[in-house]
This record gives sequence, C-alpha cells and structure tokens, in this order.
Amino acid sequence: MSRAQERPRQAEVLDTLRNADAALGVAEVADRIGIHVNTARFHLDALVAAGTVVRTLEQPSGPGRPRTVYSPQPGMDRGGSRSYRLLARILLGHLSSTGPDAVEAAGEAGRAWGRFLADGPEPFQRLSGEEAAARLTALLDDLGFAPQPEPDTSAPRSIRLRHCPFLELAEEHGPLVCRIHLGLMQGALTELRAPLTASRLEPFAEPDACLVHLEHADAA
Repeated sequence: MSRAQERPRQAEVLDTLRNADAALGVAEVADRIGIHVNTARFHLDALVAAGTVVRTLEQPSGPGRPRTVYSPQPGMDRGGSRSYRLLARILLGHLSSTGPDAVEAAGEAGRAWGRFLADGPEPFQRLSGEEAAARLTALLDDLGFAPQPEPDTSAPRSIRLRHCPFLELAEEHGPLVCRIHLGLMQGALTELRAPLTASRLEPFAEPDACLVHLEHADAA
C-alpha cells in the first residue's frame, strides 16, 4: 500500500475511534471498517507512533489477560489546514495602526529574534567581517531568503535577497515587514559579535531581488 493510500485509511481508522463510545480493540476496529485485522493493527501502530492515538491495557472484569485497546489522543484535532498568513495580517494590521512608533517596534522585534536565531561564536572568539557575513548568509538561507552575496571586493559588502518568504505580506505592509527583516539581520550580527552591521535594506532594489547593505559596525 502506498503512502497516498495509507493516509485515507488511517483517517478512517481515527474517525472510527473518535466515533466510538469507548476504546476499541484491533478486531473491533477491523470489523467496523471491514478490513483485515493485520491491516487495522498496522494503521493503529502508525497512528500511535504519530501521537494521534493512545494504546492502553484494559483490565479484564474476570480471569484472563488484559486487552490492548486504542482511543484517540485527548485534545483538539491537529489535522486540517492552518491560517498563519491571516494571523500575520491581523497582527501586522494592528501594529500598523498603533502610530509612528510601529516601524521601530517592528525593528526591535526583528532584532530580538535575530539574536535568538543566530548561532553565536564561542567565548573570546572574534569573527572577521568575511566570517560574519558568511554566517549571516547561512542564516538567511535557512530562513528562505535565497541570499546571494555580492562579489567579494572589500568590506563593507552587500547581499542580494532573491526570495522573500513573506512576499505577499511585504507587498501589503512593506515598511513593517522590511524593518523586521532588517532587524533580524542586525540582531544576528550583534549576537555574532560581528565587526559588521546591516545598515540598510533596499526593498525590490532589482526586479527580482532586495539588497542588504553591510557596513563596519563602528561606522554605522
């Protein structure tokens, strides 16, 4: 059975458990769905491994061994779609309505998360500008920005961002989203104790890219 075929069957097994008045054994699940006992056991084991079903031992009312039964994991169903983009629009819309300090608040949030996301150097280690730019580029790549450092001439340098993981939100709330992006880079470079800082972000500086400008930290 392919994975594409397994998912609907597992959903059917899970629905059977949810619709039952009590925990069910393997044979009961198989009988209610009309599948082989081994097939039911296979899907139940997969659901237990996924954390959506709980396996317990039911103590017998008389002599005999405890029976293994299955029930859905308590709590809200974690399946279905998510609307994180809507949540982001709600939060950005509220932030933009708070007044002239909204952009700076967005930048501070970005800086805080940049410090959190950056993998700082060991104690007493000092990174060169090239090493710091390389670590920043790796972080931006992990976050989905598809960064492309400009040809290495001499610091300061710049990085092209060829993909925006929040493109639609940036088109709607550009000043806030772009300031968060800039703050992320500034916070990361601070955490790296880098001799560089991200001084400026040019949104859509090119038709297919934004441009980040790096400067010596003492010149910013």
